[in-house]
Amino acid sequence: MSAIARAGPAGFGALAFGLMLGVYFGTVTLVSGWQFTAEQFAEFWFYVVLLAAGFGVQVALFARLRQVVTRARETGSVVAASGATSTAAMISCCAHYLTNVAPVLGATGLVAFAAQFQVELFWAGLLFNLAGIAYVGNSLYRATRQHAQCLA
Repeated sequence: MSAIARAGPAGFGALAFGLMLGVYFGTVTLVSGWQFTAEQFAEFWFYVVLLAAGFGVQVALFARLRQVVTRARETGSVVAASGATSTAAMISCCAHYLTNVAPVLGATGLVAFAAQFQVELFWAGLLFNLAGIAYVGNSLYRATRQHAQCLA
């Protein structure tokens, strides 16, 4: 059994937090280099860390829900959707620097849009995070209550 699995839901949440930050740093560094990544993180660290933490919380809640209930298919799709939104919001902070390669991809308009509204995209990602946390947390609460009633 791995150390993460032994740590339980908190371990999975911490791993998700780290992986989300890894995706951010890896993507931005690949596109624009390490120095730019460090500058962008210094400017937008608040959003990036909150998005990654929100995703970690969702994964931890979901892992706990899986412990309580064996079938959580519908809730899992919410974690995936809001996690993808969080990743997109973090990466969007630097998307305007993709204009060097965007004409080749035919995505100049999309990159310009992301650059113009990067802070708003961060807020949208945070809202999706909160919605995901509320949904999975509510599902966990209900499942825990139902489980307690079955045992009583």
